[in-house]
Amino acid sequence: MAEAERIIGTPDSAGADETAASDESTAREETAAPGGASDHDGTPAPDGAAAPEERPRGRRRIVALFVVAVLAYLLDLGSKMLVVAKLEGHEPIDLIGDLLRLDAIRNPGAAFGMGEAFTIIFTCIAAAVIVVIIRLARKLYSLPWAIALGLLLGGALGNLTDRIFRSPGVFEGAVVDFIAPAHFAVFNLADSAIVCGGILIVILSFRGLDPDGTVHKD
Repeated sequence: MAEAERIIGTPDSAGADETAASDESTAREETAAPGGASDHDGTPAPDGAAAPEERPRGRRRIVALFVVAVLAYLLDLGSKMLVVAKLEGHEPIDLIGDLLRLDAIRNPGAAFGMGEAFTIIFTCIAAAVIVVIIRLARKLYSLPWAIALGLLLGGALGNLTDRIFRSPGVFEGAVVDFIAPAHFAVFNLADSAIVCGGILIVILSFRGLDPDGTVHKD
């Protein structure tokens, strides 16, 4: 009788041993999997946690860009309104002897009085620059680039406002310039913002810093 039970019970015992061995092998494979804990789809958890951190960082850079742009635009707009109200039609004001003075003029050309015969072309270029900067902002992860592009955007908006709303007509308006250094063209704060932003972009490019925050060396 005991011999019969031993023979009958052998398959069940073997099956139990195989099940235990399979469970032990599975546990070893899960422990050895790279990255420790993983999601149900096999993706390691640390990789999934990195993406949400990138989005707030990118949004902060976009906010910085538009804050700089708004400040540059408001400073330019306010200074032009003050110049038109208080200085236009009056004698220039000397700030540093003959080296620097305030002199209100209307400029139909580009920055620093260049290209007076191409007002509409410069207006279209300014509008295109604004569109490009806004599109580029979606991939912006560098604070220095945010500042540079914000200066460009604010300056371009400042002069574009003059092109649209000032005489002699829409898209042909003359820009208000008033900063007059000796032996140099008369310009305004929008021109200054554009030049400063352009210089900063050149410096960042030479240093190998891209708008997305990556650094490369050629």
